[in-house]
Amino acid sequence: MNGRLLILIAAAGVVGTIGVLIKYFGRVELIAGYDPDRVTDEDGLANFVGTNLLYVSGLVFVVAIGDATGLFGNRATDAVWLAATVAYLSLLVRMVYGTRRYEADE
Repeated sequence: MNGRLLILIAAAGVVGTIGVLIKYFGRVELIAGYDPDRVTDEDGLANFVGTNLLYVSGLVFVVAIGDATGLFGNRATDAVWLAATVAYLSLLVRMVYGTRRYEADE
């Protein structure tokens, strides 16, 4: 195993653990910017954010394993990492804007 693979698997594990804590244990206080006075549906917020974090974790894990095993081939590796980065950013934007539906209007 190379160092990059270990780091990526550890990162996937950390993100996945946070996703599980939020989604299945309702630990919404782990969400950055969480304001209990503004949130109207904590269960919905926990489910939404936790699920998206699990998506990110799974994507990191799959890309790490695929990269380490040569599944994508040497020539495709850069394209896969670019696609994965776009996917990560898309999920991030989805989470940021999606959480607004669980907040009260000011």
